[in-house]
Parts: sequence; structure tokens; C-alpha cells
Amino acid sequence: MSGHNKWSKIKNKKAVTDAKKSKIFSKYAKLITVESKKVNGDINSPALKSAIDQAKAVNMPAENITRAVKKGTTADAVNMESITYEAYGPGGCAFIIEALTDSKNRAAAEVRHILSKNGGFELGAIGSATWAFTREGNKWIPQSTIPLSDEDMEKASNLIDLLEDCDDIQEVFTNISED
Repeated sequence: MSGHNKWSKIKNKKAVTDAKKSKIFSKYAKLITVESKKVNGDINSPALKSAIDQAKAVNMPAENITRAVKKGTTADAVNMESITYEAYGPGGCAFIIEALTDSKNRAAAEVRHILSKNGGFELGAIGSATWAFTREGNKWIPQSTIPLSDEDMEKASNLIDLLEDCDDIQEVFTNISED
């Protein structure tokens, strides 16, 4: 019976890692679909090529990439919008949350709900967090970092995990120091 228990443990670990991969692959597929729609499927376009390179960097299968490119060129492709949310929290820490969604209202409600659920974090107005960052390519780099107490750091870490679990959220940037 020991083999059965071993297989059970392996199966459960595999299910967890497969779920994580699936979530990452679906985010990149969404990004590739949007970029493909913008350039009408031209894989030589810098934006689409960059999205494909990012997907390949996380070992996304070529078949999934091809399917996402084709999906962006079909007539029934969903109109996706890129949205940037700004939030702030305890100690003046700032968050920039980038989302890619087909429903702005649903995405805003999800982000607002996640922020309110963690206490101490608020959705901010335009410019309330971007002042603390500079844009370099497709990344937001903090101009200065802010240290937080252990309790606030734990809250912020939980918040980032919850935001990244949300399907519409592509990336979360913060100016919290990692020390």
C-alpha cells in the first residue's frame, strides 16, 4: 500500500503545479490574443513578438501560442482593454496594478473587493501612485522604496498574492522595500 500513498502525494503536487502553470499560461494567452488583434496576426510585429517571447520564457507550449495568435485574428475575438489601477496602503506604500479585461466594471469591482478585504489598502485616483514610479518598457520601476513593519509587510504580501490570483490582473508593481 505504500506505493499508493506515494502516487497520491505525487498526484496532488502535480495538480497544484499544473494549476499554477495553467493560470500563468492563460494570462499570457490573453496578452498574445490582444497584441495579435492589434497587429492583425503579424508575428513580426515588435509588440506581438515581445508577448510571444515572454510566453516562451515561462515554457508556454507552441501550440497554445499559435492558438492565441489565431484567436486574435478571428472576427469574433473579444475586445480586451488594458487598464492600470493605482492603490496605496499603510506607510505610504504604492501599488500599480495592470489588468487586461473584457469588462472594465467587473475588473474594477474585483480589484476594489480584494483591496478592501485586506484592510488598510485603498484604490486611488489617477496619479496617486504613479508619481512613485518611472516607466521603463513594460515595467514600473519604483523611484524610491518604503520599508514596512512586519505586520504591514505580511498584509501587502497577502494582497499581492490575491491580486495575482485574479484572472484579469496581469502584473502588480509596488514600491515596498524587500529588506
